[in-house]
Amino acid sequence: PAERPDPSRLRPHVVLAQENTQIRDLQQENRELWVSLEEHQDALELIMSKYRKQMLQLLEGRKGEDAEPVLKVHQANSVEIESQIDRICEMGEVMRKAVQVDDDQFFKVQEKLAQLELENKELRELLSISKESFEVEREELPD
Repeated sequence: PAERPDPSRLRPHVVLAQENTQIRDLQQENRELWVSLEEHQDALELIMSKYRKQMLQLLEGRKGEDAEPVLKVHQANSVEIESQIDRICEMGEVMRKAVQVDDDQFFKVQEKLAQLELENKELRELLSISKESFEVEREELPD
C-alpha cells in the first residue's frame, strides 16, 4: 500500500495545498448533498400534494359512508410525513452550517498560506542581504 508522507516533513505550502484540495472536495460534496436534499424536499412535497388530492377524492366518493377511519389514517400519515420533513429541514440546516464552517476554514488556510508566503519572501530577502554583506566583507579582507 502506498504510504502518505509524514505531514511534518513536508513543506508548509505542500501541506496547505493538500488541505486546499481536500477543502475544495468537501465543498463540492456539500454542494452536491445540498442539491440532493432540495430534490428530496421537492419530491416529498409532490408526494404530499398527490396524497392530499387522492384523500380528498376518496372522501368525496365516500360521503355516504363513515369517513372517520380514513381521516384517522390520513392524520397519522400527515404527522409522519411532517416529522420527516422536519428532519430533512434539520439536516439541511446542519449541512448549511457545515458548509459555512468549511468556508471559514478554507479562508483561514488561505490567509495562513498568504502569511507564510510573505514571511518566506521576507526571510529570503534577509538571507540575500546577509549573503551579500558576507561576500562584501570577504572581498575587503586582505589575502
